[in-house]
Amino acid sequence: MKNNKLDYYIFVEELNEKIIKNIIRLKKRKLKLTIIILSDKNFLLISKFAKNNKIAFFVVDDIKVAIKNNAQGIFLTSKNKTLRNNIKETTKLDVIGSAHNQYEYYIKIRQKCSVIMLSPIFYNNKYSYNKILGPIRFNLITLNWKSNICPLGGINNKNIKFTNAIKSKCIGVKSIVTN
Repeated sequence: MKNNKLDYYIFVEELNEKIIKNIIRLKKRKLKLTIIILSDKNFLLISKFAKNNKIAFFVVDDIKVAIKNNAQGIFLTSKNKTLRNNIKETTKLDVIGSAHNQYEYYIKIRQKCSVIMLSPIFYNNKYSYNKILGPIRFNLITLNWKSNICPLGGINNKNIKFTNAIKSKCIGVKSIVTN
């Protein structure tokens, strides 16, 4: 893992020894880490771990849970296209979101997301090869986008070196800490 200058958004569903060890390893490298909690089955354990290690944590698509557990923010998935309430102005939560195309990008802009994650950047089991962007297409698509764009999807220990070619200040990862 070479990119020390990037902020890492880590997606986790559960905590086990291996994941904790990998997150602590990243934390020791003085990287800015944010944990995004994907599942509510181990939510309390993950949020407690994040707070104890002074790592920001975000909750996926559930404002009430985020407020109740003093999360730093909320992660709006690409499926969340709600524009009726402005989360950032009604609460003190940071708002980040994910998009897969330009239409979803504009929705995330209207939702006032401070960081928008564009995916998938590399191949993973969720998306076919013809859907992946790659570093060059990612840079071309985001060339005139004004907000903070973050690559997401398929970033692992083998291809993280290619993120040096991406014009972004952050990356979203899951398999780096789970594998």
